[in-house]
Amino acid sequence: MTDSTTARDLAAPSGRGGATSALRVAVLDRDSGFIQVLGKRMDRLDWEHRVLASPVPADAVLSMRLSALIVDLAVLGGQAWEWLERLCGELPQLGVVVCTGPSTVAQRVRGLRLGADDWITKPCHPEEVIARVQSVVRRRRRPASRGTSQPLLAGEVEIRVDQFQAFAGGASLDLTRREFELIELLAAAEGRVLEREEIYSRLWGYTMVRGDRSVDVFVRKLRQKLEKASPRWRYIHTHFGIGYRFAAESLDVDATDIDVPPSVPVGWTPGDERELARAQEGRELAPGAL
Repeated sequence: MTDSTTARDLAAPSGRGGATSALRVAVLDRDSGFIQVLGKRMDRLDWEHRVLASPVPADAVLSMRLSALIVDLAVLGGQAWEWLERLCGELPQLGVVVCTGPSTVAQRVRGLRLGADDWITKPCHPEEVIARVQSVVRRRRRPASRGTSQPLLAGEVEIRVDQFQAFAGGASLDLTRREFELIELLAAAEGRVLEREEIYSRLWGYTMVRGDRSVDVFVRKLRQKLEKASPRWRYIHTHFGIGYRFAAESLDVDATDIDVPPSVPVGWTPGDERELARAQEGRELAPGAL
């Protein structure tokens, strides 16, 4: 098959099977043996699939209405990373499984950070590829299953799971897929602290390797976008050595709302924590005393 041929009519998806039984999958690869074996396995599952001979623009992939894409990055050459990042950023609902030859840890980490949902090293068994695709699609569909639910609201932020977007003051935060998954996960926890290991396993599907800072990197990027779009609010709170908590807290504090101990004289400045500490200890303060 070529990029213009299909194993099934992609315009008429099958209704057989369960949640991941009838999928639309594209394979970007040039290994004819691998494509043939994998294609036969997908045929038996009644999956609709096609083979892409070359990388295609994100809008073309969108028109295919795919459930998942299996891609060998070796086919893309020097444009592999740029294409992967652009595709994952523009199509956050698409499950992307990299299935390529031997690679370094740095390459695998980079691919996953750019938005790939899974990474498989060739040679591999087609049954493993099928299982990985099914797992990715299940994770992709979990947010979609809540598409009719109410938006998540916090401060000036509105998270629309059905649209895979988050807004601040009505303006889109322009989040990548992984950033949206992160804010949706944190907000859905309703103020509960999520450990880094839990965040990693739920977003990446793996056990976090010791020393991996992926969660911290994405939290920092998300926090920066939130602070820029909604500077009067703080949303992501760090619990050092544990993880992160999402809760909207206004940074606009009226001094008249601050409870000042009665022993503090007139002229006390609310920001002077040293004087506040002494006041709470019952010590007599003189105006301006240090």
